[in-house]
Amino acid sequence: MKIQFYTKPNCGLCEEAEQMLRLVAEDHSLEWQRINIEEDDEIHEKYMLMIPVVEHEGQVVAYGNIGYIDILELIE
Repeated sequence: MKIQFYTKPNCGLCEEAEQMLRLVAEDHSLEWQRINIEEDDEIHEKYMLMIPVVEHEGQVVAYGNIGYIDILELIE
């Protein structure tokens, strides 16, 4: 599964969510594109209050406090 992961620098929740992505990827086929919302004004405005955000096929599937189980449920 390929997803987009919206994040920004110095974001504790983002770092935790990416660690959860790494853990899930150890046992499952999961790839993500890391997108810094601060590099695009439109994306920044869209997601600034929601990050981290996981998007799959153009749909937001998880945001905020994203845990291991949240990610597992996406790929199962």
